[in-house]
Amino acid sequence: MISTYVQILLIILFWNADCQIIPRIEECGLSCSQGIHCKSKPSGGIFSSFCHDAPASLSSVVLKSMKISTVMKCVQGSPCSLHLNIKGTLSLDENVRGLEICSFSLDTQQSQCINVRFTKKKGKMLSGKKVQVQFNCIEVNVAQHIYVTMKTVPHYCEVKLSQQYYVEDCRNSDVGKYIPACSAGKLDYNLDRARKIVTVNVSNFPRDQDYYVRLCHKWFTCEDAGAFAVIKGKESFKSVSLKYSQLLPCLCIEGWLALPDARRVQLCPFENDTQVLWDNIVYNPSTQTLAWEPACPVLVMVNLCRFTKLNDHCEDIEKSFKNSSEKVKYSRVDTHPRLCMKFTTKRGSWIKCPFAHGEFPAWKMRTAAVAEQIQVFFTSQTKAQFSVLVCNRTQMASCESLGMHHSVSVGDPVSITMSQEMCGSTICIQGWRTDVDYSVPLQICDTFCGFHGQSYSDGNPPKAMAHRMKSVESLH
Repeated sequence: MISTYVQILLIILFWNADCQIIPRIEECGLSCSQGIHCKSKPSGGIFSSFCHDAPASLSSVVLKSMKISTVMKCVQGSPCSLHLNIKGTLSLDENVRGLEICSFSLDTQQSQCINVRFTKKKGKMLSGKKVQVQFNCIEVNVAQHIYVTMKTVPHYCEVKLSQQYYVEDCRNSDVGKYIPACSAGKLDYNLDRARKIVTVNVSNFPRDQDYYVRLCHKWFTCEDAGAFAVIKGKESFKSVSLKYSQLLPCLCIEGWLALPDARRVQLCPFENDTQVLWDNIVYNPSTQTLAWEPACPVLVMVNLCRFTKLNDHCEDIEKSFKNSSEKVKYSRVDTHPRLCMKFTTKRGSWIKCPFAHGEFPAWKMRTAAVAEQIQVFFTSQTKAQFSVLVCNRTQMASCESLGMHHSVSVGDPVSITMSQEMCGSTICIQGWRTDVDYSVPLQICDTFCGFHGQSYSDGNPPKAMAHRMKSVESLH
């Protein structure tokens, strides 16, 4: 593993590279060390000449110490540009007439070369002198990969200096601020929901440069959500239309110049449209697994709840809370229409009931009051096990047990003895499935017990009846 010290050192080096100030020049040109006059002219190119065998008298170190850096040429009223600043040292010799400096772009395959010739001052010999040459008129692009050579004139075999060089990219604060190619552009959009099309308008970028636009889903990086489009720099119409499949809160518009390592700009206008995220619920009948997976990164609390008809309230189911930004699973889940999922974020809560449309088998609970007993029946399309108890509902989500649990199978009724004191508006019969891990507890409340052969209905005078049936479908 890399030590903490080395990691800190690397961070400092990268930070310094991004924050390095590029030296400024107002004019480019050629300069040679004092006492030696030099002049330059364009050369035939990096592949224009062959080498010659070097004479025996020629020193093996006639060329020394080539150094390359970047300078920024800024002239008032014009945009700044980047240039290579090439420095080298040559030991003058009677067999050397000059110097050739060439740059070759590994990105564009283009080359630029200049010839440097030396002239002596009157009465002074140049042979044996060391001359330092500096040339900074080779213009380069942002993030360009350059191969630079320095050779003698004439070109002697094995007598050459070469070096690869990477021009700073737009992450450098100085380059990013002053070089037009680093302008990320400004994005605006129009939305056609019916056709699922986003029309993107781009402005504030160099008119001679091509520009890329794409839709992407923003996670740790922005992942492609379709092919990108190109706006040609020569075209006057600076807009493009992109199709999307779903309008998600992480759907962003991204644009950048068609340059290596160009700065990118993002526009994410749908961040508040989180409603669509809660639709991605899947149930697997073979494993009885209920799962939800976010289509976008979101910090959310997920839990199961029991939907009630009273004020559209959903009572939380204990031990079902999961705080996650990734996939959430619930194993062995009851498929009752009232079992729902609740999603809570800092913007609010949303309820989704995946079984509410009757696509999966559901169970029902009914009660019948006969004399001093309550008979409880369960019906279900599939085999299921249930538990029943009498409870006192002190709060909306709380029902305190008043007796023992009774285990029941589908088709087998259970009878519960009720005393007169146990009958009342807050006394409920509560039933739930026990052969699953997550079940909705259903309650039949306001149960009137029939004593001495009489039954009572909700708020009505006593009537002579053998029994009275209640179903959970008509209750809370």
